[in-house]
Amino acid sequence: MSTEINVLELDENMTVESVDENGLIWLNPNQSPFKLVGFYWFGQDKVYRRFPVNPDPALPTGVEALSNHTAGGQIKFKTDSKRIAVKVKLLAPPSMDHMPDTGSSGFDIYAGAPGKQTFCGVARIPGRNTDYTHEFQFPESIMREITLYFPLYNGVEKLSVGLDKNAAIAAPKPFIDDGPIVVYGTSIAQGGCASHPGMCYSNILSRKLNRPFINLGFSGNGKGEPEVAEHISRIKDPAMFILDYEANVLPERMAETLPGFIRILRGKHPTTPILVVSKVAYAREVFDEGEKNKRESSKKIERENVEKFRAAGDKNIHFIDAGLFQGEDFWECTVDGGHPTDLGFYRMAENLLPEIEKRL
Repeated sequence: MSTEINVLELDENMTVESVDENGLIWLNPNQSPFKLVGFYWFGQDKVYRRFPVNPDPALPTGVEALSNHTAGGQIKFKTDSKRIAVKVKLLAPPSMDHMPDTGSSGFDIYAGAPGKQTFCGVARIPGRNTDYTHEFQFPESIMREITLYFPLYNGVEKLSVGLDKNAAIAAPKPFIDDGPIVVYGTSIAQGGCASHPGMCYSNILSRKLNRPFINLGFSGNGKGEPEVAEHISRIKDPAMFILDYEANVLPERMAETLPGFIRILRGKHPTTPILVVSKVAYAREVFDEGEKNKRESSKKIERENVEKFRAAGDKNIHFIDAGLFQGEDFWECTVDGGHPTDLGFYRMAENLLPEIEKRL
């Protein structure tokens, strides 16, 4: 496809928001041929949000607020534009004290064939503003598969994508399967504290598997509540559920919540694979035996519950011990002793990958 084909000629339904003095044409990414991924309820509510607006049943207060964080969101498309820009209005200024603004509130860009995309850049936010524009540049005009990842720890009120006004744009190559892998869990599942959005473990896995993911990690608030399970159970045709919320609850709370959470999912998805994943080891375990004992207690509870479901005939539920997924030197893989660096997320994804592939 040549560079002479104007972006508007590829899809007559595309609407142009504006054309600027620098020759960028600004488009709404919620229209064809862009593919929006990770926001299951977007078609219903038209907002970048991870649970529905006005949910029934009501969500816990923390989950309700964090649903506006756009972790796991993706925009996929093909273009030969040498310039790809984002114009962003955030819900709040970046404010994390242990996570880069590039990860909490930036967009990043990956390019390349499905399953082999590589990182090409991240938006930097001047002055911790709520409004910013960032331009990614390529040296030549050739058709590329593009993925833009949404911020992990902020909300996006408005987004436009800018391309060279004479560039071509087309739909991305399809996923291997459109059934999403749904990850429910903690701040780590949400993506704290990746340096840029593409390094959250669900985003890494989405690239490696060429499958859509829905990130339902809620910082400090993924606690296995039944109303949350009810909303998750309404996701149609999921390929898999991953339950990774141990780090947010004490062992006794895990014992209370996990069986009921699984039963709610099984009420609508009786055979969908479920992976119950234990928490990764924290640096504190090196000198605090109590911290390690707490993790071992929760792990035992998770394993026993999974074994009970399997003994009752559910062979599509599995327990995964993720304690050392970040390696024997796990303490070197964190920002603050618990939340992973990019290295930690990469090691987690590398270890989760074969466990997922075996069950799909």
